[in-house]
Amino acid sequence: MATPSARPSAATPELPLGPELAPIAPADFARLRTLIEDRCGIQLPDSKRPMVEARLRKRLLHLGLSSYSDYWRLLFDPARQASELVPLTDALTTNKTDFLREPNHFALLEKSVLPALYAAGVGRRTPLRVWSAASSTGEEPYTLAMVLAQWGRTQRSFDFTVLGTDISTRVLAHARAATYSEADIAPLPEAWRRAHLLRARAATAPAPFRIAPELRARVQYGQLNLMDADYQLPHPFHIIFCRNVLIYFNRQTQEEVARKLTKSLVPSGYLFVGHSESLQNYDTALSPIAPSAYRYKNRMEDSTR
Repeated sequence: MATPSARPSAATPELPLGPELAPIAPADFARLRTLIEDRCGIQLPDSKRPMVEARLRKRLLHLGLSSYSDYWRLLFDPARQASELVPLTDALTTNKTDFLREPNHFALLEKSVLPALYAAGVGRRTPLRVWSAASSTGEEPYTLAMVLAQWGRTQRSFDFTVLGTDISTRVLAHARAATYSEADIAPLPEAWRRAHLLRARAATAPAPFRIAPELRARVQYGQLNLMDADYQLPHPFHIIFCRNVLIYFNRQTQEEVARKLTKSLVPSGYLFVGHSESLQNYDTALSPIAPSAYRYKNRMEDSTR
């Protein structure tokens, strides 16, 4: 998921603050902070104010506005707020993700989770359904697809789909393009690169590697806000990855999101969160199976529903 960062984007114009662009007033920052937390659960402490000002400068330029006051009038206009919330969220969030990030999770998939699901008929009688609930620029869902494709090669037949969602339309566009730089793909084993990546003919291309079409066909993307009351997903999932997102929420929001994620699992499905996150002592129907990995405690084994 796109999350707030203290690092201004390299593409953000460095506009000097002048009389027409005074710093954001504390009261206005408090209004914005409340709106962002209500909208996407992300907390913006006072220490983030310089980052917010830097990010919003670019948005003001795009809209032809000369002050933050002009922007507040647009943002808090009931007739225009809904259309502005998406670009605002894109402006204030960034992403930190990598291929094969937190590799212990993928090792657990290969050694324990996938064999258990496959033995129950998942991937054979019905496709294995995986959801990357904070997909960012696509590295996580494509890593999942690679892991599943590699594991499936050792099975008689294996079918799977991956859904990637994020609140940010900007990172979703990047994920759908499925193009990455040499530095981006560095964590991937050479055999995986040969099997799942195509290289651009132009050696000078900024993102010369693209996910192979047969793997892209397994991965779909859509916009989803984890703060929504109803995720309106097409079906429950056998595996959900929602990693390094909950740390940006307060405790109450973390618990509410964890419950909604649990409801999106099939009976005995699996939920993975980030290694710095824990769902212990929360009122959820989840049982830990490994650090930052959980199983839905519903003991029904009909995980093919």
